[in-house]
Amino acid sequence: MPSIRQAVRRTLAPLTQTALFRRVGRHLMPVLEAAFRVVSRGKMPISGILVPSLTLHTIGARSGEPRAVELMYTPDGGGSAIVAGTNFAGARHPAWTANLIAHPDAEIVVRGRRLAVHAERIADSAARDAAWVRIEAQWPNYRSYERDSGRTVRLFRLRPVRELGRV
Repeated sequence: MPSIRQAVRRTLAPLTQTALFRRVGRHLMPVLEAAFRVVSRGKMPISGILVPSLTLHTIGARSGEPRAVELMYTPDGGGSAIVAGTNFAGARHPAWTANLIAHPDAEIVVRGRRLAVHAERIADSAARDAAWVRIEAQWPNYRSYERDSGRTVRLFRLRPVRELGRV
């Protein structure tokens, strides 16, 4: 029997694949995430209610300035996190993916724990397919973002290097 969380995911997943959500979500979600960050004292992104979520802290590829973004992640089964640069099926890659390519050493916050990570791009087609299977087991039909974007979504494995403490 599916859990309540799984039932809600199955209900919401098709809604997140609509043109309206993709258009509005890219503007609305950061605002909701910021508000929820205040409510949860930075311990959990709003998306963390439904799926495993983290806050990725990177260095800007061009600016060199610190950047932070809330992302859904999928556990890879080996202690690392898989993240996908879907950008709401937009035609352009999200900026955080360029940041990881330029500066693969980053930090994440997961459930109040801050971890240093090293980002590895998942480029091999067999590894990409395996990653998408894991991702879609968590959020049904998520790869449709890649198909609909007209680009190959950048996938990364975030391997923990060390724990930096609690937030």
